Amino acid sequence: MTLQIGLLAFPGVQQLDLTAPYEVFASLPGVEVHVVAASREPVRSATGLVLVPTTTIAECPALNVICIPGGVGVNALMRDEAILAFVRGQAARARYVTSVCTGALVLGAAGLLEGRRATTHWAALDLLAAFGAIPVSERVVRDGNLVTGGGVTAGIDFALTLAAELFGREEAERVQLALEYAPAPPFDSGTPDKAAPTVLAAARERMSASRHERERIVAAITGSPLR
Repeated sequence: MTLQIGLLAFPGVQQLDLTAPYEVFASLPGVEVHVVAASREPVRSATGLVLVPTTTIAECPALNVICIPGGVGVNALMRDEAILAFVRGQAARARYVTSVCTGALVLGAAGLLEGRRATTHWAALDLLAAFGAIPVSERVVRDGNLVTGGGVTAGIDFALTLAAELFGREEAERVQLALEYAPAPPFDSGTPDKAAPTVLAAARERMSASRHERERIVAAITGSPLR
């Protein structure tokens, strides 16, 4: 039986949140990976890469794994009732409900994080509590059938973790080797606690507009002002 995995695409998606796990999942045997969107029109990512959906939310088959990537487009997605209804419907039947980066906020807006441990990008981690989630600062967090990945590049770790759950560790390691995933970054600035204060301040400033809008949206959805 073919395993059905769907990744949601939307305007302003962070392309690596989607394409990194896609690469891992598409390397597994007996898997059909869907790029799901509101329509079949090409979708422009946050950084300009154009993605072509393979199915729509209306046509998408029942998924064994549903994955919600993040990106600036999440702000609009959290208020998109058609998308949220699709996510809830698929989540009710899926074996695993998952997200990468700020895609976790969409799961929260869909009412799927209440009382669950979850993670997201460090710049949005505190927002998870507004949805009743228990924020955890880790690369990958599993709580039952809920599996969430941290920011952007954590999508690879997330997908390999899920691959091991679905097909066993040896198969996941085969994919890791095939992708030559052996991180050795040139700088040790990948988390707020390791980045220089000036680098952290600049990153926060660059993300401030989206963050402020996100705060307003989350407060409106949950009915509780953020501190």
